[in-house]
Amino acid sequence: MVQIREGQVRGRVVPLLAGLLLVCFGSSCFAQNQQAMGEKLRGDGDVARKLLTRAELFGHSAPAKPVDDTTAFAVPSGAAEPTEDFEGTLTLNDPEANGSFTKYSDVFEIIPEGDSPWKHLAAFRYQFVQNGSYLIPAEEGLAITGSPAWNYIVGPGRVWQEKGDDGYMRAALPFALIQRNQNCVHNGEMTFLFSKRKTPKISNVYYQITQETCYPMKFDLWGIVSASYTLEAVPRKEELRAKQAAEIAHKLRTKPIDALPTDFPQAGVRLAAIAAAYKHPENITTYGVMINGVNYTSGCPTRSGEYAFCGDMRLPSYSIAKSVFAGVALMRLGQLYGTGVYSELIKNHIPREFIRGNWDVTTFNNASDMATGNYNLDAYEADEDSPAMDKFIVDESLEAKLADAFAIHQNYAPPGTKWVYQSSATFILTQAMNAYLHEHRNKDADLFNLVRDDVYKPLNLSSGALTTIRTSNSPTGAPSGYYGLFFIKDDFAKLGDFLNNGSGIIGGRRILEPKRLKEALFRVPNAWEVGVPILGTSATSALGPPRLGSQSATPENTRRYAHGFWGKHITPAEFPQYSCEFWVSIMAGYGGNIVALLPNGVTFYISSDGMEFPWVDAVGEITRLKPVCH
Repeated sequence: MVQIREGQVRGRVVPLLAGLLLVCFGSSCFAQNQQAMGEKLRGDGDVARKLLTRAELFGHSAPAKPVDDTTAFAVPSGAAEPTEDFEGTLTLNDPEANGSFTKYSDVFEIIPEGDSPWKHLAAFRYQFVQNGSYLIPAEEGLAITGSPAWNYIVGPGRVWQEKGDDGYMRAALPFALIQRNQNCVHNGEMTFLFSKRKTPKISNVYYQITQETCYPMKFDLWGIVSASYTLEAVPRKEELRAKQAAEIAHKLRTKPIDALPTDFPQAGVRLAAIAAAYKHPENITTYGVMINGVNYTSGCPTRSGEYAFCGDMRLPSYSIAKSVFAGVALMRLGQLYGTGVYSELIKNHIPREFIRGNWDVTTFNNASDMATGNYNLDAYEADEDSPAMDKFIVDESLEAKLADAFAIHQNYAPPGTKWVYQSSATFILTQAMNAYLHEHRNKDADLFNLVRDDVYKPLNLSSGALTTIRTSNSPTGAPSGYYGLFFIKDDFAKLGDFLNNGSGIIGGRRILEPKRLKEALFRVPNAWEVGVPILGTSATSALGPPRLGSQSATPENTRRYAHGFWGKHITPAEFPQYSCEFWVSIMAGYGGNIVALLPNGVTFYISSDGMEFPWVDAVGEITRLKPVCH
């Protein structure tokens, strides 16, 4: 990890470490990579390569097992600036019939015993351009392949030169397999040699996947496949280069998580406690703490060493999307069109033929609070884990998903009175908000694009975060709302910091309606009345196991759900280590993904997939850095 020293510098550029600048404007500072501004790699190409040599990449035999990620894919010490630029199309030839596969888990028994698309890459044909030593895909968001199993997200890679490659340029890039219609992410890398001046123009491509954030399905996939390099002009290449340079320039200041004890020497923070509460810490993908404008991040371990592109590792949102997409979208509509939008009736914005159950008085706000009044089962998350919800999640078309969502209506309570967690409720809300936006703008308006353009882009989220899963496995389908976003660590830190400290304002412009945002953060005088109380609990609850703190039973009304956010009331009675009461606002996603927004302005995020949510211990350590009680 690159360390950048703290300190405010106003209106000037300060050299830090080789290749990095600290660019500050007012109170906002960003690490700017000089490579994006023209600085070259400084090595002479003298690299002692032992893995994936030139001979191996031009051969046809893949390694017997996955290789070390860092050694195989990271830019090595001594790498020289490339003397050729990649511009054109990279095609993997028949990857659907290639590769070795080792299964570790398949909870839902999707992968058959014999050969299947689940055990291979999907078809791969991508255009790239180059900017210095950066390899930039023309498409960085969710790419629909047509495969019955996999879609892709391809990230920006690197290009360099080594003496042992006989004049070829060496390229490596991160990519992720995304399960079709699902939020599971399997992170991998690929590498190859290329040269416009030599024959052949490209070597075989070696790829491997040895990491995932996906509770139901874990595997290794690796192989070497022949490839084609089509030299051609890539449309918008200068725009792509400028966008990548801007993305690097706007990355948050980053330090390794291990720097926290040094930077906060009086805090006595115990970093080991962050993961100590996990029964299976091997399921942690990565985590970080955003404090005082610095994103302190952990590494990105895989089953084959440290991921070579840790800063660009794709992380799934799962139900964090209920907060940062659907929840934020309603706050944006409230700011644009007035708070009356919260009282809009669901039934007035969904085609009547789909509505079943009693939706006569259910509002946008009720659906956002998981209190629509319509449910089948009232035990803790029983509807969410039911066969009815399974059908909703698996179905792809808008019509089928709407029919499935409204099929959950066997029982009824007055809207706004009973919390029943349902992904289908957020989907219904998202489609109703989308229809509301059509009515106020035009039929081509899109709710996700509204949030993308008004929130995500101004916050400088990564290019790969600017798409979402949509209905019908199509880039033109309806946005799902309840899941389906893909972030990197920098994105999580920016989103958390914006919600936690930004007051809904970007660049001096109010984007989110302030009262609703404060309620979602549980920072209003009547926080114990915001949203609805969460009833019941389980060992895999997003708010932790049934007994926290003093290990006594969870006190009543200390857990609430409001506007797509979970809230936990911390009291000295339950947590004797604190001398005051406060609320923690939580964004939570399936499997073990958490973003905790603390009232001291600190954001903690963790991506994991072991169905564990022990965030309380991490928060206990983080509050040592910046106390919440004075």
